[in-house]
Amino acid sequence: MSSLAVLCEGLVHVYGAAGEEVTALRGVDFEVSDGETVALLGPSGAGKSTLLWLLAGLMRPTAGVVEVYGRSLATLTRAQASSMRLRDVGVVLQTPARNLLSYETAMGNVLFAQRPTRRPRRAKRRRAEALLDAVGLGAAAHRRAGRLSGGEQQRLAVAVALANGPRLLLADEPTSQLDRDSARAVLELVAAANRDLGTTVVAVTHDPDVGVALGRTVTIRDGRVGAEGRAGEEYVVVGRDGTVQLPDDVLEILPPGSLAEARRTAEGVELLPVDRRYP
Repeated sequence: MSSLAVLCEGLVHVYGAAGEEVTALRGVDFEVSDGETVALLGPSGAGKSTLLWLLAGLMRPTAGVVEVYGRSLATLTRAQASSMRLRDVGVVLQTPARNLLSYETAMGNVLFAQRPTRRPRRAKRRRAEALLDAVGLGAAAHRRAGRLSGGEQQRLAVAVALANGPRLLLADEPTSQLDRDSARAVLELVAAANRDLGTTVVAVTHDPDVGVALGRTVTIRDGRVGAEGRAGEEYVVVGRDGTVQLPDDVLEILPPGSLAEARRTAEGVELLPVDRRYP
């Protein structure tokens, strides 16, 4: 069994028709170990959600490798990708209603998500009740999902994604519509799944609290992995072509288009700005 939950190598994804292509991912190299929790950060349009959709098997990559627990997603049929999401991968899409059956109750949604499992119906119901209580929806268990507020739908979507105890949880902005207390409850539920069940977590977010709550941050800019954060420290990532994306405070000294000299030193590497005014 692979110790890697996620493996991406040279991952490329291009949208649009010929002549109008938009490159969302430009050779992403990305690994997530089994049981790890990762927050994907970066500006809007950087490619974070595209990467999440590819990991969920909702789209096929244009080029490169994308694997989940050693299984190549590029070769899966639509039915196989759907089965993977039902059994092994919980997905929270950015628009909460897309995760839910609007005509079903909150309870019905969480029960429906558990249909691939072999738990007795009573156990499934206890699981559903516990998840709804954890996200503050116990009192709304018998309300239709379509009648819940956006924030309530978002909390329900997280409960549905975790219903089967998935090996991998993929969440796109899971706290974007929540107040501080509701967001904290969702993060605690995700942390419990990771702690108690070993669920691997990859979450796209603009919420700094999510970044702090998860063990590692990966920043994507312009379709590439530009930086990683571990234990509160952020590091640039050297791409396979030798490129690096400099942090904002360094760009103040070396703005785009600057000349710089890279020197190997006893301590590592030194990057020095070069005066453009030659003699």
